[in-house]
Amino acid sequence: MITDMTMPNMTGDILASYIKDLRQDIPVILCTGFSEKIFKSNTTGTMIDEFLMKPISIKAFNHSIRRLLYAANSREKTK
Repeated sequence: MITDMTMPNMTGDILASYIKDLRQDIPVILCTGFSEKIFKSNTTGTMIDEFLMKPISIKAFNHSIRRLLYAANSREKTK
């Protein structure tokens, strides 16, 4: 799942927690324009698998998606 931090009625980290409560195996990428240092310290213990800081390059976006899909695929093969 790819979500933004700032959305109407709910933040991306709350949405990620709801999704992970349903299925732990769904990777979550959270995009934000907040300061990475401040943001990561405020989301310790959340269910975010990857943080992407805006503006996001296509290369960084692709790299994050591939890394999470590869990790998920590796976990499935070890089951």
